[in-house]
Amino acid sequence: MNSAAGQSRIRMARLLVHVEGQTEENFVNEALSPYLVAAGYHSVDARIVGNARQRSRRGGIIPWPSVRRDIVGHLREDSECIATTMVDFYGLPQNGAAAWPGRLNAIGPNVLKKAGQVEKALFEDVAVLMKADLRGRFIPFVVMHEFEGLLFSDCAAFSRAISRPNLEAKFTAVRNQFETPEDINDSPITAPSKRVEEPVAGYEKRFLGTLAALEIGLDRIRGECAHFDDWIKRLEALVQ
Repeated sequence: MNSAAGQSRIRMARLLVHVEGQTEENFVNEALSPYLVAAGYHSVDARIVGNARQRSRRGGIIPWPSVRRDIVGHLREDSECIATTMVDFYGLPQNGAAAWPGRLNAIGPNVLKKAGQVEKALFEDVAVLMKADLRGRFIPFVVMHEFEGLLFSDCAAFSRAISRPNLEAKFTAVRNQFETPEDINDSPITAPSKRVEEPVAGYEKRFLGTLAALEIGLDRIRGECAHFDDWIKRLEALVQ
């Protein structure tokens, strides 16, 4: 690599993760940032997207146009930074002005296909608006199906982290119903968070979720969740 290319790579080694709420913000800043900084990034920071008052439900994701405005604004104001997203597939608006590109038709049992369909549509929508080649600058990512799904990567560590070791067997029984934690489905009754909230009264997602992720560790999550692992690999490749 020549010196000019090396300098360009150094300038590009800043990452901003557009997230939907405080749970993901905490996860990025406390778990993901140290991991990726060690991999070669200069800095990794989370930014909660949009105006919280626009949310249709507490903790829910806001309309895509508002999120897109944040992403485009960031990419335009800082041409030397990489942007990505971390939002739950579960709950993404599917219809009307709030709809997220690709979400309405992302159906069926194939988790990787559904995720890829939405992420490809998000990338194309932003690229068209900016009229720019965003490869290497914008890496959309949606969590399948929900942040809590990742925590089923290690049910013993999960239950231990939330001070409920007696729930290990219950969590394991849920995990064993699916090929991977990312396959745990997303109905209003059986979404990963619903499976946690039922036995854990007062479950504080933004606090306990981060504790659990730290206890489990990113290596374990990557080993169990292929789509999450692919996201990290794509981010790592940009600084390797």
